[in-house]
Amino acid sequence: MGIKLHSSLLLIALSATGTSLVHAADVSQARDALTKQDSDADTEQALEEVFEAAENSYSLLKQGGLGLNYSFDYSYYGDQRLNLTIAPQVNSEGEATGGSDILSADVSPAASHTFTNSFSLDYGLMDNITIGGRLPLVAKFDTEAEITNFSLGDMSGTVRWQPWGIIPGAMSKTLFGSLKLKTGDSPYEIDTSKHLASGSGTYSFSGGASVSKVLDPVVLFGSGTYGYSIPETDLNQVRDGAILKEVHPGSSLSGSMGFAYSLSYDVSLSVSFQASYNDKTKFVLERSGKKISSTTGSQVTGIMNFALGVRVSPKTITNINVGFGMTESAPDFIVGFSMPIDIEGVKASL
Repeated sequence: MGIKLHSSLLLIALSATGTSLVHAADVSQARDALTKQDSDADTEQALEEVFEAAENSYSLLKQGGLGLNYSFDYSYYGDQRLNLTIAPQVNSEGEATGGSDILSADVSPAASHTFTNSFSLDYGLMDNITIGGRLPLVAKFDTEAEITNFSLGDMSGTVRWQPWGIIPGAMSKTLFGSLKLKTGDSPYEIDTSKHLASGSGTYSFSGGASVSKVLDPVVLFGSGTYGYSIPETDLNQVRDGAILKEVHPGSSLSGSMGFAYSLSYDVSLSVSFQASYNDKTKFVLERSGKKISSTTGSQVTGIMNFALGVRVSPKTITNINVGFGMTESAPDFIVGFSMPIDIEGVKASL
């Protein structure tokens, strides 16, 4: 099949490829590892150019080239929250026996809706090095607490490097590294009874590699990422009758794999699986003047994605993806849309 066929196929393939205190924070960290990341959009653009300009030695933006991409993502989390009223058991003299009684139990449904509009800008520093940034705008709504938040999310920057040129028939390899800033509302600083977090609350670094291989008319692709978050100290957040003082997030590993199949020169489908592993997270709280340490267990989170790519013009391919969570900490379902924004007028001459 022709080069345009591969272009359509690759773009959709990579677009598919973003105590109660302790538990909530750990789940939030696992979910954050699966949200659309800056490197996702970068890889999508890079592999598209492999097949739109097969004569090039590299698949990244040419030196001086610019690329702007817009994406919209919606995720839904449904849950059943259990509220218990527990009283300690006492003997006839009023002394605690060590046991407890459940006085009441109330199960209430809860749902969280997250809408994210993101703009990603890439610049070709060299033919084999591309730098980029991502600006997310987040809207969240919690049905149980009836709280809404419209805020800036965590901004991020990335650099992608292709150390080896493209060889026809061989596997394409790209290395990348990212820095995420804590520009969003931190879950460790807000009043959780009145506000919702729009960010992770920590600075984080990540790095990894992505690969792809064309087996006409199928493209196989995959990526792997290691992430590290910088511990947060000097906190002063009241939760569960204690004061949160420090958070030491665990490292994370994430990866994705899948394939894309071109139905025609204008339509392609892809299927991918995305997973993340989050190591233990340590929380330091202060209660009655004493510091208490609590550590959460590690978590594995997975999402299955299905995506459709449609060429709406000779230079524009839109992507629509639908996914569902396969673990408890993953979203129940997600819907996404992305497309490039034409900035041809400001691009350098190539």
